[in-house]
Amino acid sequence: MARSASLSVSTSVARLALGFVAGFLATITFHQIGIWILHAVGYIPFAAWNTAPRPPFGVPSVISLSFWGGVWGVLFVLIERWLARFPGGYWVGTIVFGAVVPTLVLMFVVFPLRGQPVGAGFAANLVVTFVIVHGLWGLGTAVFLGVLTGWRNQPA
Repeated sequence: MARSASLSVSTSVARLALGFVAGFLATITFHQIGIWILHAVGYIPFAAWNTAPRPPFGVPSVISLSFWGGVWGVLFVLIERWLARFPGGYWVGTIVFGAVVPTLVLMFVVFPLRGQPVGAGFAANLVVTFVIVHGLWGLGTAVFLGVLTGWRNQPA
């Protein structure tokens, strides 16, 4: 009995680690491709794959952002089974989760902590951008998690 318990714990830890990797990769690809497209069509003024150093460690911004995408990927794994219950199914749930939850945290927690206005002043193009690129991140995290796990244990 103890053996199966430790096996499930190690499996859970492995899946959480894969969630981090999936979230990291989804940020550096799906999320940034969304920014790239929005910038290319002139919807937003900032470009994708920003390499400007980010305090306090001077890490390139895109790597810092991808790290936090990985942290969100861990949360993604923890709530993944509920995403399958979303109206429209798992894939819709992953997009909606990504579009809504990280966007709200960014607007109402991260910006104020950085000394920026709540919601970045609620500029429509920024809010739409956050929703689009975070939704793409959610989809990308699900895709990468599926690839990394060989599509095992995906919610029905």
